[in-house]
Amino acid sequence: MKVAISIPDRIFQAAERISKRLRISRSQLYAEAVEAYIQAQSGDEITARLNEVYSETSSRPEPEVEAATVEVLRRERWE
Repeated sequence: MKVAISIPDRIFQAAERISKRLRISRSQLYAEAVEAYIQAQSGDEITARLNEVYSETSSRPEPEVEAATVEVLRRERWE
């Protein structure tokens, strides 16, 4: 699909240099850059959703598990 966009001259010139250095077309460079951006944003979205889920629950263990852990650590020899 063809798309017309406007970008600042400095970004265009940097993209031209990169596409020549990598020996890929300008279209391929822009497609790969947009794809990488989309993947990065997807990761941020997943992280935000996980943060939301875990902010609603406690990360502390059940009181019984915590008490048993403390007891085991209390009995352990520390050298």
